Amino acid sequence: MKDSYEFEVICKNIVIDYFNNKAEITDNKKISIKDVYVVWMCKALKNSKALLSTNAADGMYYELTYNGEKDEIYLDAYKKWENKLVKREEFKKEVTINE
Repeated sequence: MKDSYEFEVICKNIVIDYFNNKAEITDNKKISIKDVYVVWMCKALKNSKALLSTNAADGMYYELTYNGEKDEIYLDAYKKWENKLVKREEFKKEVTINE
C-alpha cells in the first residue's frame, strides 16, 4: 500500500461492493463513493485500519484491516444495535467479584 489515501479509496470501494451485493433487492438502493465516509483511520508500521460507514439508514459500519505482511485486507461488517446515554452518576465505580 503506497499511502493512506490509496488505502482509503480501496476501503471505500470494498464497502461499496459489499453493500451493493448484500443490500435487500427490494430496497432498490445502490451506493457510490459519495455515500461512504471514514469515521476513523490509522496506520502502524506496515498495517492500516479504518472504520467506515455510509449514509444508508441501515445502522451498519465497516472495519477494514490491511495486513502489510500478506498484502491482504480483511472486512468486518457490524450492525449498530443501540445508542444509549449513560449519565456520569450511573457509571459503575467498582467491580465486585462474587466468589
